[in-house]
Amino acid sequence: MTSQDWFTKDFYAALGVPKSADAAAIKKAYRKLAKDLHPDRHPGDKAAEARFKEVGEAYGVLSDKDQRQKYDAIRTMGGGGPRFQAGSGGGAGFEDVMGGMFGNGPVRGQGFEDMLGNLFGGGFRQGPAKGSDVAAATEVTFRQAAEGATVSLSLDGRTVTTRLPVGVKSGQRIRIAGKGRPGVAGGPAGDLLLTVHVGKHPVFATEGQNLRVKLPVSFDEAVLGASIDVPTLDGSKVRVKIPAGTSSGQTLRVKGRGLTGRSSTGDLLVTVDVQVPTKLSKAAREALQAFALETAADDPRATFYQDASRN
Repeated sequence: MTSQDWFTKDFYAALGVPKSADAAAIKKAYRKLAKDLHPDRHPGDKAAEARFKEVGEAYGVLSDKDQRQKYDAIRTMGGGGPRFQAGSGGGAGFEDVMGGMFGNGPVRGQGFEDMLGNLFGGGFRQGPAKGSDVAAATEVTFRQAAEGATVSLSLDGRTVTTRLPVGVKSGQRIRIAGKGRPGVAGGPAGDLLLTVHVGKHPVFATEGQNLRVKLPVSFDEAVLGASIDVPTLDGSKVRVKIPAGTSSGQTLRVKGRGLTGRSSTGDLLVTVDVQVPTKLSKAAREALQAFALETAADDPRATFYQDASRN
């Protein structure tokens, strides 16, 4: 998609937000649409896939302050008054009008992007110049983000493929060199500024290259200690020893079982989540009451109230 396409594409309508919408409203609208239209929810649905790409393009422009400013200016120029048509003959063509606006006289043969450069960047470019950066957004699954998967997206009528960094966070913006718009007169291409939105996983979370998991542990396992199999992201399991007397919220570290990057591997961080039984048989209740009597001298709030009164 080129800047000239901005005359005909209403990105605000694509996201269902007013032109006055702030960044938070635009992000909220995009995330809802991207979730509803994600290809995983509509396998084989070409219309949903096209709509998913459309909202991604819209968000890529409107989420970037500079891109949005240019887009608004272009849409205002193209939407008010008569529609300019490029051509020759009796009426002034679009390029003639643009040339007149900037005092350059007729500019037939000058490219549309060059004229936009006059509007937003000042003057004709002389010699090689770097292409402009492009903002875009993509939504990936937790596993794709954790493993650093390769993703493809449509940009300016071409397919751009890039590999995500291992453990990329949701909302993180990645600069991908040379994937933006082509340079001018042999100059280098601009960069792609890619915002990544990551779906949540019911079990795992990431912290850099570390992999986090909350492990449900029974009351007796926490008190007496246990060895429990913990799943890892690659589908295997690792046996973790829960020391006797482990409290809920305590985190155990398993070295080298996290995410593997280019030069290092993170750890598996296992946070113990002690599950309190909600239903007890008569025998279990009596056993627990006997346990309470035996451990009555151990006050879990021995210093709690004293600590609360400190300055």
